[in-house]
Amino acid sequence: MFQDEARFGLITDVRRAWAPKPMRPPCQGKLTHPYSYAYAAVDVLTGQPDALILPHVNTPCMQVFLDEVSARHPTDQIVMVLDGAGWHASIISVA
Repeated sequence: MFQDEARFGLITDVRRAWAPKPMRPPCQGKLTHPYSYAYAAVDVLTGQPDALILPHVNTPCMQVFLDEVSARHPTDQIVMVLDGAGWHASIISVA
């Protein structure tokens, strides 16, 4: 399986910017809101996805995702390819 995370919740807003008079060009500003994070993994042989939406990207949330994938595939031996994110390094192996 290949795994990755994605963040959702960034909203852009058009506002005015400082510029020489009489110009006031519109520009995009970023409003931040509470984020949600989608964790997903895909089986490369079947294309079957496993996904979970969690409030953070950290080691405990990654462990929740791994536990959920393990529970969904109780009889399978899973090899999961992860990127180099810091919270992946300290994950305890799932039994």
